[in-house]
Amino acid sequence: MSSICITGSNGKTTTTSLIYHIFKKAGLNVGLAGNIGQSLALQVAEKNYDYYIIELSSFQLDNMYDFRANIAVLMNITPDHLDRYDYEMQNYVDAKFRIIQNQTDDDAFIFWMDDPIIQRELSKYREHGHYYPFAEHKEEGAAAYIDQDKIVFVEPIAFNMEQEELALTGTHNMYNSMAAGISANLAGIKKECIREALQDFQGVPHRLEKVCRVRGVEYINDSKATNVNSCWYALQSMKTKTILILGGKDKGNDYNEIADLVREKCSGLIYMGLHNEKLHQFFDPFGLPVADVQSMKDAVQAAYQMAQKGETVLLSPCCASFDLFKSYEDRGDQFKECVRNL
Repeated sequence: MSSICITGSNGKTTTTSLIYHIFKKAGLNVGLAGNIGQSLALQVAEKNYDYYIIELSSFQLDNMYDFRANIAVLMNITPDHLDRYDYEMQNYVDAKFRIIQNQTDDDAFIFWMDDPIIQRELSKYREHGHYYPFAEHKEEGAAAYIDQDKIVFVEPIAFNMEQEELALTGTHNMYNSMAAGISANLAGIKKECIREALQDFQGVPHRLEKVCRVRGVEYINDSKATNVNSCWYALQSMKTKTILILGGKDKGNDYNEIADLVREKCSGLIYMGLHNEKLHQFFDPFGLPVADVQSMKDAVQAAYQMAQKGETVLLSPCCASFDLFKSYEDRGDQFKECVRNL
């Protein structure tokens, strides 16, 4: 049994799903577990898969003691869940790095080479196994990197893919595709199969999910954006002026990360939550039209009134969902239903 374990502040669900898709397409006996899929313990007891693709949150890593990741993937580390970690970023960072704590010289560690926190922390850990970093540009030691509009995989099997060939769009999804491609490469999956799987992957619900177009306005569900960095990636990918719906249960958010993108991309803001004081304090000085709402129906109606033809309405909340919704899935499902009811 081999485990491919994925963590990170953002991109872990997409990357996990993408790796599982590649392994399934290659005809391997593989299970999906952790934050998505079914119970790992139940699958080990009943299914006995050869490979387990496991998404691990910091919550799960907090209680990981003897478990070993044969391939560990660390996508990135940005502030998240600080309310759980006594508002100490280092506590959260330490939790993420537990993914490599039991690795041996036979194992592999895949990570984003350009992440400043990961780079800083690497020196604290004794290197076990083999490192396979991916990078934004060609760098010495990178197993994969972006070269203009294509991904270059260097090892163990070298091949290229044009960005337009990838099923997933946006720079962040090139990182997800690199991490998934390296993982599959290390498992010995043929490059032709990896290429085909990266081309026909269907994506993850509630992550930049196009809902529909209403009177010339595109509606996009990114309810899975439960932290500020996720929203940054979503805004970065917007090609039109955007009405941003954000808000919910704040986890110690610092909105400075998206300030420039909000100024550049947004034509209006909708604050959705029981306690929007922090949003008002930070964003109101930007001078954009704003609306306060406490239900998804009102949020969508406010967006409908605010958006101009050719613009986009983006639900990318930056926050947890538990003030008004059961989960981010419930939040996203309500958004889609309300939009379709327009």
